[in-house]
Amino acid sequence: MSPRVFSHEPMSFKSMTPAIKALIVVNAAVFAVSLFVGEQFLQLFGLVPERVLHDRWIWQPASYLFIHGGFMHLFFNLFALWMFGMPVEAQWGKTEFLKYYFICGLGAAAASIAVNPHSLVPVVGASGPIYGLLVAFAMLYPDSVVYVYFLIPVKAAHMAILFGVLEFFAGATGATPGIARFAHLGGMVTGYLYLRWWWTAKIKAKAAWRGLAAGVAAARPERPRPALPATPGAREEDGMAEMDRLLDKILVSGFESLTEAERDFMRRYSDQTKH
Repeated sequence: MSPRVFSHEPMSFKSMTPAIKALIVVNAAVFAVSLFVGEQFLQLFGLVPERVLHDRWIWQPASYLFIHGGFMHLFFNLFALWMFGMPVEAQWGKTEFLKYYFICGLGAAAASIAVNPHSLVPVVGASGPIYGLLVAFAMLYPDSVVYVYFLIPVKAAHMAILFGVLEFFAGATGATPGIARFAHLGGMVTGYLYLRWWWTAKIKAKAAWRGLAAGVAAARPERPRPALPATPGAREEDGMAEMDRLLDKILVSGFESLTEAERDFMRRYSDQTKH
């Protein structure tokens, strides 16, 4: 496994991580097609709860993620995708990132359908998984400072809570009927549940398996092996394995659960991989 390092660099397509690049290209291409096709495109590929439930248009809970209602809708979603998605993908890798992205998207779709099952108004946009990425970013980097509306400095953890509360009350009161607030909230809740429970269960299962494997290995009679010189490659693999373990620990228990020695290791490892 190659080291996953995120560094703050000027926004450029070349420096973007693979999944972010792919999502930006696909969203931009689909938006261009929708401009030529018109309203029918939104009805066919947007999320229309009535069509999904009664007409079995089962592709819509996935296809709606790539449909946007206008250029500014597309721009702000892609900007947020770059802003919060880059550090998350840098830590998780492309496959885990895309899996999480689409799980949050499906959770947002389920929330929209549950709230308005007979609606014929299409829900469009990648906002559901974007809000899910906000949760992931806040859990990975809770003390990072984000400038809300480019003006107000807020810690990432506090921002995620604030946005969740705002989306809930805006959806409950119907203050902004043209915005799918419960889709946003569904993406956030799905992301949190996935990271807090499913990911935790997966990590515990991996730990149990490692313990079982270690017990089996200890029970076997040890055979003498010729000593091998330590190589830089072997040390690098050990470092990456330890880094993955610490990232798993952060996701389960938060950054505060790390010991001072573990935090020092992460700082040193980050410094080494930058050179």
